[in-house]
Amino acid sequence: MKFTAPVSILKQQAKALSRKEKIPLHQALDRIASREGFNAWSLLAAKAASDRPSEKFLEQLSSGDLVLIAARPGQGKTLFSLGLAVETIRQGNRAAFFTLEVTQADVAKCFEILDEKLSNFTDRFLIDDSDQICADYIATRLASAPAKMLVIIDYLQLLDQKRLNASIADQIHRLKALARERQLIMVCLSQIDRRYDATKQPFPGFGDVRLPNPLDIGLFNHACFLNRGRLQLAVPPA
Repeated sequence: MKFTAPVSILKQQAKALSRKEKIPLHQALDRIASREGFNAWSLLAAKAASDRPSEKFLEQLSSGDLVLIAARPGQGKTLFSLGLAVETIRQGNRAAFFTLEVTQADVAKCFEILDEKLSNFTDRFLIDDSDQICADYIATRLASAPAKMLVIIDYLQLLDQKRLNASIADQIHRLKALARERQLIMVCLSQIDRRYDATKQPFPGFGDVRLPNPLDIGLFNHACFLNRGRLQLAVPPA
């Protein structure tokens, strides 16, 4: 059974329902669960835990991989990528999140949606929201990064927004080389072109990735597209 939205969004809907109708949160959760076809929230949560899309996607990745996660705004690509970070840390490895888009407070809120506390991960999770983020900056910050570290870049299209930075193509080549050299898993979040029409195509594809400057999509080893709470894995063209 597929949910109408990610569990994190369903929880937000339950909280809104609880406030609106002034009912206990557990009752609101059960009502949302009933709408999704479950007798109680606990059953829905158990089903979600058994699916664990972040864990399943992470299982397909290997050290040295360059990964693309793409979606239109509001479809959960940041939340999904942070779920990957949580899974990575649970497996005993480290993670890093380089963002030109959100704040550390935003990241903390995402962790709350994931039913986690960011403070429990600070010794194994690097968050960097510097305005200087680019491939060379990331390489310097990760000079001593351990193998199997998951590195998230939020997001692809912002890397070359400054004229002094190298082209997006050169930076992705640099990041791919860095991933191989240090045996990291490098994940790039990406925008999707606003002309993408979800009514005609259930998931965006490689042709929908917004590329203001030329970039060889074939540089990526894996890709994942999100839309309306669901995801689709894809193999980048050779």
